[in-house]
Amino acid sequence: MKISSIRPSEHRDVLSGLVEMAQSIEASIDGLLAARDGVLALAARVALSQASDADDADLQVRAVAAELGAALRVSDRTIQRRMVAAEVKVDRFPAVWAAQGAGRISAGHARVIVDAGERIEDADARAGYAQRMVAFAEGESPNRTRVVAERLAEQCQPRSLQERHADAREQRSAWVKDHPDAMAEFGLYGPAVLVHAAFERLTGMGEEVKKRTAPEAGGEGPDADPRTLGQVRADLALDLLLTGAPVGHDAPDGMLAAVTGHVAVTVPVLTLMGAGDEAGSAPTAELTGRSPIDPATARMLAGAVSGWDRVLTDPISGELLAVDRYRPSEHLKRHLRARDGRCRFPGCGTPARDADLDHTLDAAHGGPTEDGNLSALCRRHHLLKHHSLWKVKQIGSGLLEWTSPAGRSYVDRPPPQNAVVFAPSGTDTGESGGGHPPDLWAALPRELRSPF
Repeated sequence: MKISSIRPSEHRDVLSGLVEMAQSIEASIDGLLAARDGVLALAARVALSQASDADDADLQVRAVAAELGAALRVSDRTIQRRMVAAEVKVDRFPAVWAAQGAGRISAGHARVIVDAGERIEDADARAGYAQRMVAFAEGESPNRTRVVAERLAEQCQPRSLQERHADAREQRSAWVKDHPDAMAEFGLYGPAVLVHAAFERLTGMGEEVKKRTAPEAGGEGPDADPRTLGQVRADLALDLLLTGAPVGHDAPDGMLAAVTGHVAVTVPVLTLMGAGDEAGSAPTAELTGRSPIDPATARMLAGAVSGWDRVLTDPISGELLAVDRYRPSEHLKRHLRARDGRCRFPGCGTPARDADLDHTLDAAHGGPTEDGNLSALCRRHHLLKHHSLWKVKQIGSGLLEWTSPAGRSYVDRPPPQNAVVFAPSGTDTGESGGGHPPDLWAALPRELRSPF
């Protein structure tokens, strides 16, 4: 059938068929990648079985990697890296590997779950983490899974984040790496709060520079700034480091010097009360939507600001109940951004603070300006909602039901408010579960399908 010959009445069925084909192909690819991991992990086991000591083990693994690399026309170093990663997934996270092979999660999901949980040393804790994350990942995208995986993995650590952060701070450093074409890379490793705040300050300064030279600000002509925001950030960073102040970019009124960095921090009330310093004793604080931070820093930040948002959540479900503030302002906006956390289109991870607050039912058509009719949508998905056949409605408790042009429904749930809620612990994570495609996984040799 020619694309141009598709009648409007057939469009939905054709699109739905293409979606099903894409799902089947992706599941097949993920299953094959899981099978490859099984083969590479077995190859690593074969190599180690021939080793007499630690030094010989490395040599044996190299020899097997070289054998595979020559046959596959791939660098043996690449094969060795894949062997190590495959053994970690298959040996330490068998439930994740099996779920990928059965088509329940993608290779991308598996990667973020394994990366976040790799430092969980206790086998039982690691197994529980993997089981819960597989159940969560089945209904979310990899980028959203990563945030929850890092949060849950943090709770499984035997040492508190306070202790590990103190040790990690001792490793803070800055370095330079040379690159071709007379370029070099400047790196900085330090506390997440300070690094993100510095980057936010550079972003705010860069946006101010771009705004002052934009056409609507009279910046047309040869004096308009042709640089991208990334280039302006880099120039400002070097200017600040070399001069101590952005003298090369600041305006006469000193506007850029007044730009400061901001970070959003989620702090559970138990952490503020000092109950979160022991490992696993309470939910950890975190840079909202990014990574955990140590309780001492969180309490210091909470005490240093004149006003801050208090997010109240249900202690069982983790559902957002309310947001208030010591000095209230724009209450509804704060409530919605705290509830939504990020863009509410399925799979999108754009932070809510960078998104629009959109009326689900347009205000022009009588839609009320209230939390039951508003949600955060990034500009891309805001335009998609208004100018395509995608439709959305709110079905209560912050849930959004999206209907695609092919007639498929997707329910997007607000993210957990620094509280992890998963399916019941009895959720199956074995080889069953409607694998896609079922014949691919079932056809593998038993030693490849069974966890070692």
